[in-house]
Amino acid sequence: MPYRSKETLEHWLEEFRTTREGGALINVLVQDGGDGADTGLVVVPLRNEGTEIYMQPVAVGDANWTVTLGPRTSPRELSSLELQGLVAELAVAASLCQFLQDKSATIVETD
Repeated sequence: MPYRSKETLEHWLEEFRTTREGGALINVLVQDGGDGADTGLVVVPLRNEGTEIYMQPVAVGDANWTVTLGPRTSPRELSSLELQGLVAELAVAASLCQFLQDKSATIVETD
């Protein structure tokens, strides 16, 4: 599916950045699918958490996306300010995931 390529996802990410504040550290990686196709992997680093959020399409032909929280090596205590920062980063990630699903749904409907 063309909407799962790194190039398309980078274009969508740039479009997302013009509509919402945040997301400067988000990037797109090539992810080889089972058949060798570029299925796209969006990586959202969490600045102060030492981990990342990964977003990818659920399956070929499905407009839905899945979100995976990267592993943590140890528990972390947060101040209220740090927690607010994490919440803001998670809100950007949630908005991006919805944005990618909406864009994918538009493509799936026209196929």
